[in-house]
Amino acid sequence: MSEKSKLLYVEDDETLSFVTKDNLELHGYEVNHFLDGESAVEAFFNGTYDLCILDVMLPKMDGFAVAEKIRSTDPNVPILFLTAKSMKEDRIHGLRLGADDYITKPFSIEELILKIEVFLRRKFVSVSTNDQYKVGNYNFDYRNLILSLNEVDRSLTQKEADLLKMLLDHKNNVVKRSLILEKLWGEDDYFLGRSMDVFISRLRKYLVEDPKIKLDNIHGVGFKLMIEG
Repeated sequence: MSEKSKLLYVEDDETLSFVTKDNLELHGYEVNHFLDGESAVEAFFNGTYDLCILDVMLPKMDGFAVAEKIRSTDPNVPILFLTAKSMKEDRIHGLRLGADDYITKPFSIEELILKIEVFLRRKFVSVSTNDQYKVGNYNFDYRNLILSLNEVDRSLTQKEADLLKMLLDHKNNVVKRSLILEKLWGEDDYFLGRSMDVFISRLRKYLVEDPKIKLDNIHGVGFKLMIEG
């Protein structure tokens, strides 16, 4: 990447945010930091960002509300939530709102940078020519993160598109939970598994209008995307 990737970072803990922003800038990122949700939303609407890092507990507008505002105008930009270790429900709620991943506090800078790099690498990597899929009555454009039915387009997040592509590449076969977690989430972990389950539920909802498509949970093993015909 020749240009610096631009990050929107929202955190009201001034000490933590100073250290985090400084380290991210040392790693070559351009970081716009905000102490409250309202300022962050205004900045997002007036700028262009490659990735958003949102704390959950924020003044004026919490991280969930910020994510909803962002998703209302940009369904594709990666959103990474910062959550307290004890607040498991925050992680699931954030993912349901359209976040792509989360990181629990306290976190290491190395862990944060690794997650950022994974998302940005997917965004900037050149996609293979096999990026157009027929999914029953749907059309799936992986390159542009679009799932279409009857000329109505749905924009997917990067992780939704990655997960759907992985299931399609193994169509009518079981894909192990552990494989999905390691390939798309970076490790096989219980709480990351809960995150994955949210994304599976989203895909089921997106594909529900074609009865020939079934996304089955093979208990304790993985998932199978079955398409008749």
